[in-house]
Amino acid sequence: MNPLLDKLHPYPFEKLRLLFEQVTASPQHKAISLGMGEPKHPTPKFIEQALVANLNGLAIYPTTIGSPEMRNAIAAWLERRYNLPKLNPATQVLPVNGSREALFALAQAVIDKDAKSIVVSPNPFYQIYEGAAYLAGAEPYFVNSDPARNFGCDYDSIPVEVWQRVALLFVCSPGNPTGAVLSLTDWENLFALSERYNFVIAADECYSEIYHGEQAPLGAMEAAHQLGLASIDKPYARLVVFSSLSKRSNVPGMRSGFVAGDADVLKKFLLYRTYHGGAMSLSVQAASIAAWNDETHVEDNREQYRAKFNAITPLLKEVLDVELPDAGFYLWADVSRTGLSDTEFAQRLYAEYNVTVLPGSYLAREAHGINPGRNRIRMALVAETAEGLEAAQRIVQFCKSLNK
Repeated sequence: MNPLLDKLHPYPFEKLRLLFEQVTASPQHKAISLGMGEPKHPTPKFIEQALVANLNGLAIYPTTIGSPEMRNAIAAWLERRYNLPKLNPATQVLPVNGSREALFALAQAVIDKDAKSIVVSPNPFYQIYEGAAYLAGAEPYFVNSDPARNFGCDYDSIPVEVWQRVALLFVCSPGNPTGAVLSLTDWENLFALSERYNFVIAADECYSEIYHGEQAPLGAMEAAHQLGLASIDKPYARLVVFSSLSKRSNVPGMRSGFVAGDADVLKKFLLYRTYHGGAMSLSVQAASIAAWNDETHVEDNREQYRAKFNAITPLLKEVLDVELPDAGFYLWADVSRTGLSDTEFAQRLYAEYNVTVLPGSYLAREAHGINPGRNRIRMALVAETAEGLEAAQRIVQFCKSLNK
């Protein structure tokens, strides 16, 4: 067996299962889970219809590069969404089976296993980043998010000797679990570091279409364009962007996303994926094209989240230190004032009120003397508003009961 598998940590939900093994959920309450970030809003009917209308695609082997129509739809969406100059769909766009598998696969394609490379990741983080690093033969290096910086990471704190070994840097903006969005200044700094030390930036943007203010989150390719890096001889050099329909269009089961950016990186990544077997069904491509070509359902979805967050966040602020995030569908709450740790809070809330939340320490690693997720919980507001409000009211009751 591959000995690198022994370096992998249990997934957060496995840790949560073990935590809950020790208790019985309250039988007086119907179970409500805010633990997993799985969209629960209904899938738009027109996407379902497009899938059904193209089931004949199941009889055809798809190509790894995807159909021209699929790549054109993705390129057109990127140009509209981020006001980008014309992209080349044949070289700068690649459909993938959800951003998760592509994030993992990119590390295997770009990292030299013999180079003792480092992969930089935000902390807390999406655990695929860490697993991708280990199984590519690299070492993860975590940069802690800082509440004083709107949960931004201080990349200037990374020593030069670390940067000299970096092959890949994962960025999640909007962030999971914090919801933080990188600014143009943040991107300018990262692009300069990438040029200086010659590493690839993997920008995970799967939460980009769920935001709570009027301003849409700045994208990595958008930042590169604004900084004049989209029209040079090698546009978007060392930058690859990942996105997905799962959150945007409520189709997590379709496993449909894309990678876009540096044509040279994508050429090598396509070669890797051709052997890896990462082709998307033509039926799913047809439904995906319909989804990428429509914004009305995305706007409706966004409004549902806005209404939900605006109703639930004030309730939780009564008892927890929590703020409306820049974007995404998570609340990242500090439970310190309850007197409980994040794991104690999650365990007792489940036992006494049958509400599931995810301990923040499960989403982070001890790095530079701290675990930045400790004493925080992640709440995924993915269910309908009524269920989310019920969960919030139970959390308020639970917290108030601790002070009696």
